[in-house]
Amino acid sequence: MDINLLRERDNISSFTVSELNNYIKNLLDSSRTLSSVTVRGEISNFTPHRSGHYYFSLKDADGQIRAVMFRSSAQRLKFMPESGMKVIAHGSVSAYVRDGAYQLYVSSLQPDGVGALYLAYEQLKEKLASEGLFDELHKKPIPKYPSKIGVVTSPTGAAIRDILNVTRRRYPIADVYIYPALVQGEGAAASVTSGIDYFDKSGLCDVLIVGRGGGSIEDLWGFNDETLARRIFSAKVPIISAVGHETDFTICDFVSDLRAPTPSAAAELAVPDIKELLVRLDGAEDRCVSALTRLTAASRERLMRCDENRLYELITDIISECKGELLENYVSLRDGIEAAISNSRARLAISSEKCNALSPLSVLTRGYSVVEAEGKIVRSRNDVNIGDELSVRVTDGVIKARATEIGKE
Repeated sequence: MDINLLRERDNISSFTVSELNNYIKNLLDSSRTLSSVTVRGEISNFTPHRSGHYYFSLKDADGQIRAVMFRSSAQRLKFMPESGMKVIAHGSVSAYVRDGAYQLYVSSLQPDGVGALYLAYEQLKEKLASEGLFDELHKKPIPKYPSKIGVVTSPTGAAIRDILNVTRRRYPIADVYIYPALVQGEGAAASVTSGIDYFDKSGLCDVLIVGRGGGSIEDLWGFNDETLARRIFSAKVPIISAVGHETDFTICDFVSDLRAPTPSAAAELAVPDIKELLVRLDGAEDRCVSALTRLTAASRERLMRCDENRLYELITDIISECKGELLENYVSLRDGIEAAISNSRARLAISSEKCNALSPLSVLTRGYSVVEAEGKIVRSRNDVNIGDELSVRVTDGVIKARATEIGKE
């Protein structure tokens, strides 16, 4: 709104701060030049907010301007801005009414002098290297004679054909398992990560090849993903990276246990050449036969040098000595067993006599008897009442009686 019109409407000679700020904002927003402007400068005071917005300033030798990049635009960046970074920013200039300050609202940002993807690649490479993910001490050895080989790649690309051709030619006894994955475009990194998860958790293969054919940095960008890199680092199965051509390098190459310049080279590194193995086995067989032949000849010669008669006498003496020891051991064992049996019999007889002496039946044979009332042994006159039926047990039977009188001794 025009300030003069504002004054005429309200019939006042002054205006509020917010009115002036709004007027300035309208002026900036109505400028065709400032609605779409590109600015070169150096980032300073870069502050990523927890909301996802980026706040910073752009400056050159003679001035600076405040800038903001909202989350919706920041999420599309391929790199992380930093203070001191020279960039090319595109957006619009407007005013923030509350503070009365104008600023640049950035919709896109790219490094000045280097590509955004390359910068993001260098940033991630430096970050992971500082954490030790590329260190040789973490590299797992590739098995010499794998029986099962896993491959995570596109099932229709040239890479899988090269890998299969080389594997079948060099080591046809190995089984090859393929996990079909996206290797380019959105979702490629997640797809390759899922393939690694599958082989690593299932334990299906002895070694794993991950890769694709060559292409531009945009084509290979899925293999520069941080999540994928960390999954390769944590995998238990050894991983060979085969991404692109010999001159192509990705984050996947640095973190893998072994980097191959091409998919064909990855297959050659994963399996031995069976023809070379057969040649080596033939050579080993020849050496073993020669060694056994020499050993047999030497043994035969030593045996022939022995005095046959003396050898016979020596063997006879050894056998006689063993017979004597065996007989002595037999006699000693027999005598020991007989003595043990005799002692056991004597102890059994003594125990039997003791039991008989303590038996109630033994007491009865000496003229004593046992009196029972109602099935219980009578030990005292108090155990019997007049008229009770009594059983008197003697050595050769039982006498029935009745109590007619109970008196003291």
